[in-house]
Parts: sequence; C-alpha cells; structure tokens
Amino acid sequence: MTVRGRADGRGRRLRRTLGFAAAAVSGALLAGCASMPDSGDVTSVNSSQRADADAQVRVYGVPPSKNEQPQELVAGFLEATTSDDPDYDTARMYLAKNVKRQWDPSQSTTVLSQMPQVRVEAERSGGDRDQAYTVTLTGRQVATVDAKHAYTPDERQYKAELHLAREGGEWRIDALPGGLVLGVSDFQRIYRSVNKYYFAELGPGTASGGASQDRMRAVLVADPVYLRKRIDPVTSTVKALLDGPTTWLGPVAATAFPTGTRVEDQRLTLDDSNALKVRLNDRAAGVNQEQCLRMAAQTLYTVQESAKVTDVTLQRKDGSRLCVLGKEQAKWYAPDHTAGQPDRQYFVDGQHRLASLADADDKPRQVPGPLGDGGVQLRSAAVDRSERRAAGVSANGQSLYVAALQQGGALGDARLSVHETAKAGLTAPSWDGLGDLWVADQDPEHPRLLRLPSGTGTPEEVRVPGLDGGRITGLRVAADGVRIALLVTKGDRTALRLGRVERGGSAARPDLSVQELRSVAPRLEDVDAVSWAGGSRLLVAGSEQGGLQQLQYIDTDGSLSNSSALPGITGVRAVAASENPVKAQALVAEGDGGLVRLLPDANWKLVTRDGSAPVYPG
Repeated sequence: MTVRGRADGRGRRLRRTLGFAAAAVSGALLAGCASMPDSGDVTSVNSSQRADADAQVRVYGVPPSKNEQPQELVAGFLEATTSDDPDYDTARMYLAKNVKRQWDPSQSTTVLSQMPQVRVEAERSGGDRDQAYTVTLTGRQVATVDAKHAYTPDERQYKAELHLAREGGEWRIDALPGGLVLGVSDFQRIYRSVNKYYFAELGPGTASGGASQDRMRAVLVADPVYLRKRIDPVTSTVKALLDGPTTWLGPVAATAFPTGTRVEDQRLTLDDSNALKVRLNDRAAGVNQEQCLRMAAQTLYTVQESAKVTDVTLQRKDGSRLCVLGKEQAKWYAPDHTAGQPDRQYFVDGQHRLASLADADDKPRQVPGPLGDGGVQLRSAAVDRSERRAAGVSANGQSLYVAALQQGGALGDARLSVHETAKAGLTAPSWDGLGDLWVADQDPEHPRLLRLPSGTGTPEEVRVPGLDGGRITGLRVAADGVRIALLVTKGDRTALRLGRVERGGSAARPDLSVQELRSVAPRLEDVDAVSWAGGSRLLVAGSEQGGLQQLQYIDTDGSLSNSSALPGITGVRAVAASENPVKAQALVAEGDGGLVRLLPDANWKLVTRDGSAPVYPG
C-alpha cells in the first residue's frame, strides 16, 4: 500500500509504503508551492510529524514535477534526502547531470536543531531574469556525522549555498555541498546508534593483575556510530565494521580483519536459526584460525546491536568456510569480560567504613577486611573488577590504601600520599579491567593523574595534554583500559571530558598519556558526577545554563542515549551504574537526603541517610 499527497504550501512531499495492508498512516502529507517569485523571504522547511511506531513503514521522496519552481525544487530535494531510499535515487533526480553522480550523501551529515531555513534569490543577467538562482540554507547546527558514521556534538551557526540552473527547460541543482543536512527530528527517525567492536591496543606496561595475558589481547572496545535504521541493517552494520575504527578511537583500537576486506554479498540476512554467514573477498582468504575467530567475534558482537545472532560463519569468496563462532564460544571475547559480573554496590557508610549492598538486600553490610572494619577512616573507595581488592582514600583525602576484601587482611602502608597542604587531596580512585588503579591528585599547584600498575605498583604520572588550565576533580576509567571519563574543573565550572589512554615506551619504562579530550556533554554547563553505564554509555548528573540539575544517560560520542528518562533527584554529588549490559541493575546516587537506590521498574528509595561515595566495581 502506498500513500502519497500534496497538502500545504511549504514544499513538503513524501510517499510512505507500508508493509501490511492493514497499517494506516494518519495526518496530512505536505506539498509544494504553486508559483515562485524572483526573490523572497526566508522560509522554514519544518520537520514532518511522522508516525514511526510501525517498523514496516517506509518513507520515500517524490520526484520533481514538470515545471517545478526553484523553491519547490529545493524543498523537494531536502525532503527526498530524509527518505528511506537506499541510494538516494529520488534525491538525485533534483540534481543536474554534471553533479548527479558526483554528489556523495555519505560524505557527512550535518544535524540542525530543525530543518534549514531556505532563502532563494534570482541572479539577473541582462534581460534574462530566469537565468539562475542562488539558494542559501541556514540554521542552528548541533552535531556532525563524518564519513565513518561517527557523531560529534558541534554547536554553531550553519550556512550553505546551493545553485540552480535550467537543464532541458527544467530547474535543477547544479552546485551543492557534499553530504546531507537534516533536522534533529529527522535524524532521530532515520538513524540508530550502533556499537562496532574492535580490539584494544594495550601496548607495553599493561598490568596483569586483573586479567590473563590472553584475555588482555582480546579486549573488545565499543565504538559507537550512527547508521540508517531501515536500510538493510545487518549488511550496513557489517560494512561499517569493515571500515575500521572511527578516527577518535583508531589510535588505541585495531581490527582483526586484513586491510581491504570487504563483503562479497549484496545483502546479508540471518537464517531461520538466527545464524549469519558472511562471504568475504580474497583479502581474508589466508587468515589463520585464531585470527578468523577474532574477526568472527567482532562481527557477532557488532551485529548483536541489530539482530540476535546465534553464530557467525565467515567464508572465503568461493563459499568455503574459514571459521565458525557460536554464541557460547564467543563469550571468551565478550566486550564485558573485563568489566566483571557485579551483583553488589559499594559505598562509604556513616562511620567512614566500606559497606556493600546487593539488589535483594534491605540493609547494607560492612565488607570483610581492614577497609570495612574501620582500620582507616575513608572518604571514597573503589572495588576492583574481581571484587577481591579495594582501594580507599583516607577521610582527609591525603592517603590511598589498597587491601584485600577478606577477613583478617592487613591494611599495610599507604600506596600513595600527597602533601598535607594540598587543599583538595585525592579524587575517588577507579580500577580498569586490566588490574590497574587510577587516581588524580587535585593539588591546585601541581595537579596530576596517576596510575598504580596492578593496583600496588609505584604510582606513575600520566600526561594529560589538553586540560587547558583545568584540573581533574573526578575520574572513571572504562573496563577496557583505553578510555577514561574525566571531570575537569576550571574556575567555578566543571566539564565532562572523555580521553583516550595511549600506551607507549617499553614494558620497563611505560609512557602513558590521555589524548584528545573530547566534550561528551556540551550542553551541560556544570557536571557534578559521572559513572560508566555500559560499553559506550555514561550516567551523568549535571545542569544546563540556568537550569536545574538533571540525571541522564549520555553516549560516549556525545549524543543523548535513547534510554528512558530517569526519575528526578536533587543535589546529586555521586552516581554509580553497572557497566555490565547483560542484566538490568540498580542505580545508586548520593543526594541531598543521603544514599538512594533506583531498582529496575521502581522509584528512588532511601538506603541510608549517612552513606556517601557509591560505586560499582571499577
């Protein structure tokens, strides 16, 4: 069933195809102007209100009509670029022959707060008042998506020009920028966020206290991108995986696929048992079994974002089998294997001891060992991913201790102490999934980011170029060990930055740095707390300019997560969420009323009025 129409004067034209005859589309379909002046005021091409509840609905653009006027033509072209046409064939009908094949819609996508405003001006030359038109598109840009599908927040004013000329008696666009321009509502309708997976490049000097060397060589890192929702999702996802890591993650991540590997089949689908077969070109023909299994693991976990896959078979170009990886076998490579399997939350109780709480518990209990029995008064703590050790910062913020979570364990000497005159002391520490411990010294005169190899090694300073005079006042390192979320305070404002952990030097003299800090919450003027909440998701408490504090999920590329909104809570100073995506677990927050917990499908509930500094292992 196809529905099409023309209904108002704003240049809106679209066609919807529904997969089931019983489906219905409500609302008017919008249409173009009947005539076009030589020049005119700015008009807005507004985002359409499209029913998107039924996944079978497809939206297609309508080709240009005979004798279509310039403003109609531009509106029709912009509308056609928001369609579900796989190759934008309809949109190309609005273009002149000399640019029809040159125009590359995949070059980039510019996301505006709404569809661009359009100003059309005639170019008069001699007596011919219809020789050509210049079209200016303007709007408020909020983000860009590059050729590798990576989303980047980028707020600024947007301005671009198109040019129209006669071709065969009809107006056509003969000059335009590459890529697409979409309003945010169309972008959200058309695109979905997908995690591609690549292997972490851990480099020399990596600890082995938290994972075996084999496992460290198989740490998968989530690399979020945006792909079109309805255009062959399995095939587009695999092709995007073969394009390699995004530019930001590339220096610390690698693919197991040989350079130049491509999919041979035009379309990939799952069979009746949800198995996926992928036939690759000759670049992959000579890989050994271990490499092939790593390739299959990347494929399985990436495609899981679009479909539930039971196993992946990789094939040579002639159809012969390279390897097969089942879901159970793939667990060896699971992205969350360095995150652990936590079933408890931890916090500092009213007596400054480390306590824990399981989802099923009504009351917390002290952890075994010196950090739980009051051997040292704590301000903050972190539990390693195996839940066998914990690190604690003393109540005055000047000393860092590491101790086993077992009865009778000794506290030992402080692993790190900062100068007594340091005003702020140490931040809350954080463990990566490789067994290393991270903490920052907030001394205003000499702020430092430090790593303790294996949690007990000599503290090493980690270079952080790009702080621009700010100092680190909070941190959470990802389980993969190659990404770190930092709270950076400058003046009276604190911003959230995501950094890439690069490892150089040698095993004997490692050289670590956190590179290319990127803003992942640009709309928040002040950020109060952050926690990892999945492979590419953060839980953030912060406030926009002049606004109230909000608790929300943000993806690591800076886009808002499509998770449901969280119930409000005031005065949040610390938050904790699990990185394990397999099962839904409680959120914990320290707020004005004390320590509260949000269980799945419930409301915030008070745990204790005296608790602080909540964490999950990590």
